[in-house]
Amino acid sequence: MRYPEPIAPGDLVAVVAPASPFGRDEFFRGLAWLRGRYRLRVATSVLSRDGYLAGDDTRRAGELAAAMVDPEVRAIVAARGGYGVTRIVGDLPWGAWASSPKWLVGFSDITALHAHAWHHGVASVHGPNVTGLGAASPWSRWCWMQSLERPRAPRTWAGLDVLRQGEATGPIVGGNLSLLEALAAAGRLDVPDGAILALEDVTERPYRIDRMLTSLRLGGYLQRAAGIVVGGFTRCEAGPDGITVDRVLRDRLGDLGVPVVAGAPFGHDAVNDAFVMGARVSIAGASVTWSVDGD
Repeated sequence: MRYPEPIAPGDLVAVVAPASPFGRDEFFRGLAWLRGRYRLRVATSVLSRDGYLAGDDTRRAGELAAAMVDPEVRAIVAARGGYGVTRIVGDLPWGAWASSPKWLVGFSDITALHAHAWHHGVASVHGPNVTGLGAASPWSRWCWMQSLERPRAPRTWAGLDVLRQGEATGPIVGGNLSLLEALAAAGRLDVPDGAILALEDVTERPYRIDRMLTSLRLGGYLQRAAGIVVGGFTRCEAGPDGITVDRVLRDRLGDLGVPVVAGAPFGHDAVNDAFVMGARVSIAGASVTWSVDGD
């Protein structure tokens, strides 16, 4: 994976709203924190609303496309996830962006952008959107800054739950399970052979998680992974049948023949550590380690 250039305090960061609308208070709290370290470019149209979208497709695609090709912009940060990126992702200037890439930052619905970034061989940052930065802990903010300013720095997630023992090394890709399944259905998902697949989701019943994982298995996507890292599956409570999400994850992932660890600190929980998507990582026992200098 190619890494965009690290950013530094004072660099220009574009804030865009390619998905759902959001509350102003949490948005401006996040902007206030960002403004203390970077220069910001934010159009007033970012506050647009069109039902469950942050403005119509033309507005959202145009805003994001302009930031992707702007030579002054060093990073593009999503205001919020929700829904809407898949409606515009095919209309974005991916070739021009990949020839001179800048960081794409966000999670949840932004998984669609990450997937297109790694398809073009470019790393991105899976981490809090602007609306999550205002209330984020100092540690989460530090992880966010590190991912952009020192993207090749080593780090480790330790003490994870081991669902299947083993060791594996590869580029970490993935994100929100619902988005990965939707991209696969659209023929837009490329899981590199030997990748470490990261998965998280929110407010999905266990049977729906089972269905999504089963669909990805049937399509051969999960079988390409050398290992799997499970983050938060937040508010995915059991239904009347009593089947838990943990049971589904063990059932659908545990027999793939690759190491699987769970409880990684990313997703829709209060703790959502940013990390470089596309970086080379290693699973060993209960730990996930980012390689020094990306080696």
